[in-house]
Amino acid sequence: MTGTLVLAGTPIGDVADAPPRLSKELAQADVIAAEDTRRLRRLTQALGVTPGGRVVSYFEGNESARTPELVEALREGNRVLLVTDAGMPSVSDPGYRLVAAAVEHDIKVTAVPGPSAVLTALALSGLPVDRFCFEGFLPRKAGERLSRLREVAEERRTLVYFEAPHRLDDTLAAMAEVFGADRRAAVCRELTKTYEEVKRGPLADLAAWAAEGVRGEITVVVEGAPESGPEELDAEELVRRVRIREEAGERRKEAIAAVAVEAGLPKRVVFDAVVASKRTAG
Repeated sequence: MTGTLVLAGTPIGDVADAPPRLSKELAQADVIAAEDTRRLRRLTQALGVTPGGRVVSYFEGNESARTPELVEALREGNRVLLVTDAGMPSVSDPGYRLVAAAVEHDIKVTAVPGPSAVLTALALSGLPVDRFCFEGFLPRKAGERLSRLREVAEERRTLVYFEAPHRLDDTLAAMAEVFGADRRAAVCRELTKTYEEVKRGPLADLAAWAAEGVRGEITVVVEGAPESGPEELDAEELVRRVRIREEAGERRKEAIAAVAVEAGLPKRVVFDAVVASKRTAG
């Protein structure tokens, strides 16, 4: 009989937020796969629990190599507990490969629900929460980052990102460039920790604030693109939307047609706006 893979959420800051079942799973698991074994040791000490099974590391650098070993342990009937440094495994953390492999071998996968920086930041942001999408970390290179942002420039759902503090100012400036300087956003820093802070405002203002230097774990929540009608879109905005689509890889003809549909306008109107902008630029 095969074992069970347990994905366990861990505190994103305050250890008191640990789910009650976490201590039980830590004590009873046959194998504990931890993103950082030192952090796991600090967590178990804070919870007053002694791991009952073998502890192995499972992080980005060895995830591919260690997955077959953990699958074999599961096939032998072991209960394998997967924990990351903070939050839920698989959500921008190690875990996806192991879950996919377990599913492929018909091994049971369950979870101990726990804290999530994504949902916590979303709830605190003050932005719409009825529909949202999680975009994880943006690429580090400026060009790739802009391209990724342009892909979702017209996304109407609220967007959630993780970001490193030393790249936050560049990321917010890029967001202001692509999404618009006035697009509302919230920067959530050090969630549930002593110095928790939620900074809200237009993207341009947040970029200027971040340029002074920000520390800690960062989650950024950005308002989705507004619903726009024909009367709200001037020629400059039409051209901007066509450019975004072109830079994302669409041909101009396709980009113009798509923007026309979005705006509820004849294609000729959008085409004329693009041609006029080229003449002005020339």
